[in-house]
Amino acid sequence: MRTLSDMTTVALAATDGMLQFELAIAQEVFGTGLPGFTGSWYELTVCGPAPVKVGRFLLEPDHDLGRLTRADTVIVPGWADLDVAPPPDLVDAVRAAHEAGARVASLCTGAFVLTAAGLLDGRRATTHWAHTDLLAARYPLVEVDPDVLYVDNGSVLTSAGKAAAMDLCLHLVRSDHGSAVANTVARRLVVPPHRAGGQAQFVTAPVPDQDDHPLGGLLPWVTERLDRPLTVEDLARRANMSSRNLARHFRSATGTTPLRWLLIQRIRRAQELLERTDDSVDAIAEATGMGTATTLRRHFNRTVGVPPDSYRRTFRAGSREW
Repeated sequence: MRTLSDMTTVALAATDGMLQFELAIAQEVFGTGLPGFTGSWYELTVCGPAPVKVGRFLLEPDHDLGRLTRADTVIVPGWADLDVAPPPDLVDAVRAAHEAGARVASLCTGAFVLTAAGLLDGRRATTHWAHTDLLAARYPLVEVDPDVLYVDNGSVLTSAGKAAAMDLCLHLVRSDHGSAVANTVARRLVVPPHRAGGQAQFVTAPVPDQDDHPLGGLLPWVTERLDRPLTVEDLARRANMSSRNLARHFRSATGTTPLRWLLIQRIRRAQELLERTDDSVDAIAEATGMGTATTLRRHFNRTVGVPPDSYRRTFRAGSREW
């Protein structure tokens, strides 16, 4: 059984017909080193038949598909022609990698490869919203969720299209190295540091920062005051709009409600403090506006899936330095 600290090798499963944007995202996130990072960064390899035609380009893989079984994480980029079944050798290699213990993640329509390999039977999954109906019809054993950015089933993960593929890649980095490192990668790529997997796919501006956007000045103002007991009325007053109007803008911009967005920001701040400080849970609860350790533990466990103390031990056990 691989542990989080073992997740260092990433293999891209490449073959003719892959979408180049999703493949490039994975290469950029996992294949580019992070200056100043002293831990073990990912060792990226591209596996596939030689050469691979990706869009108008030819890609020369490092190894054949059989090498996928030696990777800790296998990334399956989007599959372009959904009228054609994925190549059997690709499907077999992805299945074999998962059976060997690899964590397998699909980007966009790469979910069709995972379903062909039987990895999503009985599991919740997603793909690009335009193809969720087809995925559900073609593979009735899969619980297709068309309204999320990505789904994490532990050893099998799926994402929606394009930008959501980046969200999933950053989620993997966050799972392996913590929020601080994932946020640094996001800053390097000039993308939002975190969008929760359960966020809706139809989001016009995940983190609006334009000066003329109704929430442009509000969100930074809130994140600087997470230690305070802010209410929806406080946010509406700051934005100079009614609570109902605020909720409408939040839903359009972030895909969620003001209270849910605020809670997620508090949880993310708590994660960073747990990873990077020795502050007590009581102190972190106060610093994140949760009030008490009991409240923080309840919301943290519900959102992250583990208690704050267990989360801290996980990221301290890997001796990650940043």
